[in-house]
Amino acid sequence: MYRLVIAALLGALSLTACAQSSQPAASAAGAKPAAAAPAAATGNVDQRVGAALKALDPDFKPDYIGAAPFPGFREVVVGGQVLYVSDDGRYLIQAQPFDIQNKQFAASPGLLAYRRKQLDTVPKADRIVFAPANPKYTVTVFTDVECGYCRKLHSEIGELNKQGIAVEYLAFPRMGLGSQDHKEMIAVWCAADRKQALTAAKSGQPVNAKDCKNPVSMEYTLGQRLGVNGTPAIFAPDGTQLGGYLPPAQLREALEKRAVTTAGGSR
Repeated sequence: MYRLVIAALLGALSLTACAQSSQPAASAAGAKPAAAAPAAATGNVDQRVGAALKALDPDFKPDYIGAAPFPGFREVVVGGQVLYVSDDGRYLIQAQPFDIQNKQFAASPGLLAYRRKQLDTVPKADRIVFAPANPKYTVTVFTDVECGYCRKLHSEIGELNKQGIAVEYLAFPRMGLGSQDHKEMIAVWCAADRKQALTAAKSGQPVNAKDCKNPVSMEYTLGQRLGVNGTPAIFAPDGTQLGGYLPPAQLREALEKRAVTTAGGSR
């Protein structure tokens, strides 16, 4: 419901990747009228921000509220979206801030810790892993078998591994749960050889339809919680979303930069 309100006010976010099919979390017909804004900003900063957001949706329940990476705002995660709300609760920004000095998108240590905690809920056994013998870096990638950018990334797995990068895939069927896309990804995750099945599916080859206890729906829901709205969505070990598709050399450069930043204490 809250995502519908925000979408109506501000429009949808997009990634440089294959976009997710639009699937609102609730029907607009069941929308509740927005509550009146508080007459004055009272309480501590988190209370003011919470009150302001409840004015947009009385059922507002944040996944995370913490200090923003720039002064005067709080960083809020709700319904998979990252928002920035001024400390007085008056202004809301739905855009990822860019740090001109460090030449990278900004994210607070609290937000990165939130993402790491969420990603850590997925056990290794539920991931499809393509890794060199001794990887220097590991990325978590939400992927889709039909997405052109995902197929391009996967076609470069050999080069990524040569660059010392391990790729751990999580399922994110862009067309949503219950779609043909979803069923194809279940078939991949239920295959005896998941790596071979994923490679075949991304090459346009059929994968024998199978069903089993699988993590596809859970991983899709996790992706939504992290704000994934397109594939591939690549996350660095520190929780930074590096973007959609990146060529191997560029991805390694981004990972090296994140490693230096993390070692410097910004994590």
